[in-house]
Amino acid sequence: MSNKVIGIEYNLKDAKTGDQLDTNLGQAPLEFITGKGQIIPGLEAKVETMTANESADVLVEPKDGYGEYNEEAVQVLPKEQFAGIELAEGMSLYGTGEQGETVQVLVKSFDDKEVTIDYNHPMAGKTLMFSVTILSLRDASEEEVQTGVVGGMAAMSSGCCGGGSSEAAPAQSGGCGCN
Repeated sequence: MSNKVIGIEYNLKDAKTGDQLDTNLGQAPLEFITGKGQIIPGLEAKVETMTANESADVLVEPKDGYGEYNEEAVQVLPKEQFAGIELAEGMSLYGTGEQGETVQVLVKSFDDKEVTIDYNHPMAGKTLMFSVTILSLRDASEEEVQTGVVGGMAAMSSGCCGGGSSEAAPAQSGGCGCN
C-alpha cells in the first residue's frame, strides 16, 4: 500500500525496560507517506495494514527499527576537534558524514585529551514497543507523491521566513521563497 498519507498518534517505550522513549500524545499527529521510507520499516509494515481510528501495540525488533548496536561505530577522537564546544556526557552533536549527509553523534565520555563519540542511533539495538492509533488515512496527492512531503511544497514553504517564531532567522531577500 504505497502513496497513502497516514497520520498517527504514538507512544514509544523500550520493550525490554519499559522506559518511555518518545511520544506525540496530545500533539500534532505524525504524518507520513507510505512507501517512501519516512518511518522505520517495522512500524510502517504494521500501520499500512490498519484502518482509520484503529489502535494497536506494535513490537519492532532492532533489525526492523534503528538497527543493531554496532561497537565499531564508537570512536575516540582528540579533544582539539571539539574546540569551542561545551561538552557534556550524553549530549548530541551534529556533523557531516562521508556522503555529505548530516549525522548525529552522542558524546559518551571525555577527558582532557580525548572524546569518545557514538555514531549509533540512540535507539539502535533496542526492541521498541509502539502503542499507535491511526488518526487519519487518505490517498496522497500527486504533488505529495512527487515531493515526498505531506501537504506538498506549499507545506514546506509556509512560515519559512519566520513562521511566527521569535527565534526565527532573519529573512533575506529572496532567500527562502516567501517574498
